[in-house]
Amino acid sequence: MDIKEALEIADSLLYLHTGKYLTDLEREVFIGSWNGQTYEEIYPINPEYVEKYVGYKLWRKLSNACGEKVTKKQFRGALERALQSQSPAMATLVQPAVRSVQKVFISHRHQEPDVSLAREFFEAIAAAGHIPFMTDTHPSVTPYNNQDWLKQIDHHLQQCDYFLLLLSPQAAVSEMVIEELERAKHLQGIRRNGKPAVLSIRVNCQPHTLLNHDLQAYLKDSPQREWHTSIDTADLAQAIVRYVNGTESWTLGDRPIHPQDLHFPQPPAHPSPQNSKLKTQNSISSLLPTPSPTADPEIPQGQVRLNSAFYIERSPHEAQCYREILQPGTLIRIKAPRQMGKTSLMSRILYQAREQGFQTVPLSFQHADVGIFSSLSTLLQWFCGKVARKLRLPHQIDQYWTDTYGSKDNCTLYFEDCLLSKIDSPLVLGLDEVDRIFQYPKIADDFFGLLRAWYEEAGYGGNDSSLWEKLRLVVVHSTEVYIPLDVNQSPFNVGLPIELSEFNPSQVADLGQRHGLDWQQTEVEQLMAIAGGHPYLVRLALYHLAQQSITLSDLIQTAPTEAGIYGDHLRRHLWNLKQHPELANAFNRVVANLEPTELDSILAFKLHSMGLVHLQGNEVTPRFDLYRRYFSDRLEKE
Repeated sequence: MDIKEALEIADSLLYLHTGKYLTDLEREVFIGSWNGQTYEEIYPINPEYVEKYVGYKLWRKLSNACGEKVTKKQFRGALERALQSQSPAMATLVQPAVRSVQKVFISHRHQEPDVSLAREFFEAIAAAGHIPFMTDTHPSVTPYNNQDWLKQIDHHLQQCDYFLLLLSPQAAVSEMVIEELERAKHLQGIRRNGKPAVLSIRVNCQPHTLLNHDLQAYLKDSPQREWHTSIDTADLAQAIVRYVNGTESWTLGDRPIHPQDLHFPQPPAHPSPQNSKLKTQNSISSLLPTPSPTADPEIPQGQVRLNSAFYIERSPHEAQCYREILQPGTLIRIKAPRQMGKTSLMSRILYQAREQGFQTVPLSFQHADVGIFSSLSTLLQWFCGKVARKLRLPHQIDQYWTDTYGSKDNCTLYFEDCLLSKIDSPLVLGLDEVDRIFQYPKIADDFFGLLRAWYEEAGYGGNDSSLWEKLRLVVVHSTEVYIPLDVNQSPFNVGLPIELSEFNPSQVADLGQRHGLDWQQTEVEQLMAIAGGHPYLVRLALYHLAQQSITLSDLIQTAPTEAGIYGDHLRRHLWNLKQHPELANAFNRVVANLEPTELDSILAFKLHSMGLVHLQGNEVTPRFDLYRRYFSDRLEKE
């Protein structure tokens, strides 16, 4: 019995006895224990919590399911004995683990033609003897029931060998689809066999379609094919089966797909430092393209384009950042929950810097493979190499990386000798998605300590200060990174902090006007009553209203439902809360109480970091009425 079979047996046992599958953390504990790891090694972020609240409950549940005592050190034999003594129903559940079959997770939007395509592919995969999964599968088709779709998604993502994405224009902006893809890529990175393999079919989604930042990162190395009409369906279904069987590669037309086949938003051209004179600080606010009073609606999908009419400045953040980036050796740290406009602000800061004649390098850590985070040395070599490549400077990593000095010294010397000394103008690094580094605490401490040292070096006035004054840093991260962190672990906290705020009523009214809506104060208040000034939620509503696909009254009525325009957004939050029962329980108290609720300070801080609550002294309230109405009947007390 290998680890995959053992996981399947444990999962099936628990489901038969409790009606619930293993959680993500329970799986990590199970796998780590199978490999002989300590709790410190399994979950270094907070080993005490995992041992006391996750591991203890897991072994107790397995003991009940197996009918004998199960411990962290002794559970393999118990699982085998439990399997031998179980009913035929149990044998049916675990049969897929001992058969040589493949499991395929089909990710799609619940609309046409996506649903019909998913069902066609489901049937073809099942007919070939493999095990497909899609979220609206009828219980009679699969051995797993469909009572709790969130747990099913987690379960099947953990088990799948292939992740098939039906990438329609609507799926490209679906939070749940992107979340599923993100988790599939994470699993792919941590498994030795590289599973699940990610393949996608562009469903009426042309190669020139602009994809958002997350999709660009997740799909850059993944093979893709295209669907245009029903004529393509049968051929694609057979291609999927042959690929899953291992008898055919997954290609686009007659050739493998390459990253250059995918078209993503590009920044506008800018003059080279040699041909650009520094502009004065007084003129900096007029550098960005002036938006039109109104424009054709564009669906919000990540970073707002530089020339978009729908970017709203949130004074004083932009002006403050534009001034700060001119200062030698500066560091700007932008933080907020997801979808608040962090990357959009970073791109505008870099644009302002380019217009001043600075060199700029945008760098997203979402583009780094999981293996890059295997050690500090690997991460810093990747970091140096990416910056050098963006600046079109020679790659000299091998000459500067030695075992004599530590990785941080090697990296520092490389920046001094090979990067900063080779350029005449200041260099601005835009470091996006640094959330990923926080997932590796031992590396994170050293990496951010290095950035802190460079920032401080610029202000020391020593021999190398003038060199480090040329480096300016813009560091961007989501506050959701705080959720799994130990309370005593301090995130990166130097430089100028910018915490993005919501839109105020006048900004919402301005945005409505840009969408061509002739709104009065009443309409603004009605929308903000349900979704506040959250940039993404407001823009999504205005897009649908401008398209006349829904009225404001219908939008407000359906907003907190699965069928509403915010269904994806709400389900993503629900999914994340389910991964952290202590947060789910705390938030359940908040939405069930019409008065401000007092919570443990750590729980209040983390819910605030997720963007779910407002802090009012020692008490919290739901951030929006949307959240209160949706979550009030969907969070169960554990």
